[in-house]
Amino acid sequence: MTDLARRETSAVELMDDPACDLTRLERTYAQFAVVNRLVSGWRRLYIATLRPVLAASPRPTLLDVGFGGGDVARCLDRWARRDGLDLAVTAIDPDPRAAAFVDRRPSGDVTFRRASSADLVAEGRRYDVVVSNHLLHHLDPVALQALLADSERLAGRLALHSDLSRSRLAHRAYGVVTRPLARSSFLHDDGLLSIRRSYRPAELADVRPGWSARALGPFRLLLRHDAQQDGRSAG
Repeated sequence: MTDLARRETSAVELMDDPACDLTRLERTYAQFAVVNRLVSGWRRLYIATLRPVLAASPRPTLLDVGFGGGDVARCLDRWARRDGLDLAVTAIDPDPRAAAFVDRRPSGDVTFRRASSADLVAEGRRYDVVVSNHLLHHLDPVALQALLADSERLAGRLALHSDLSRSRLAHRAYGVVTRPLARSSFLHDDGLLSIRRSYRPAELADVRPGWSARALGPFRLLLRHDAQQDGRSAG
């Protein structure tokens, strides 16, 4: 039986191997769009949390860190435009394979860049909102602290990092649903490992001053930083 009492920190996801099969990797990127629509909950987060913040600015800006297949950034841009918001979305990922994948697909009004959050901090960039999806579980403690510190510098109003939350039920259900995809992409194997690597809200409760962690249903968590409550303002 898989031990989920503690995070899996030694194994590396197949898609993180620079020498992995590129065809399977790109199928995985493409399948992210379906998985995120079903389980990520960004539509609800947009309506309840992001839209009120973005609507308070005449030309709001949003940064998506670690865009992967690019679908979350595109969805946020599309929803905002339907609501009449003149939102400028920038999405970054340091992986050249992710950058190549999105370059071959319509980007809409999203600006995709091959870059890290540290790169944007060094450039002096600022955004009203900073978000990420399924990024936290990839990070060791040092990299996690670096991301949160960068988010504080980049986000003028709000930072939201949404991720999986480790549970036996999530691991079992995901394994059953995605088993037919095990040979065609990395979605099955890497998704199971992602769940094993993911945090539980209590494990992030005191991760860094000014940040709060809460459950989003039984299988997800949200790490949040309100910049204005921390004495910051949009700039």
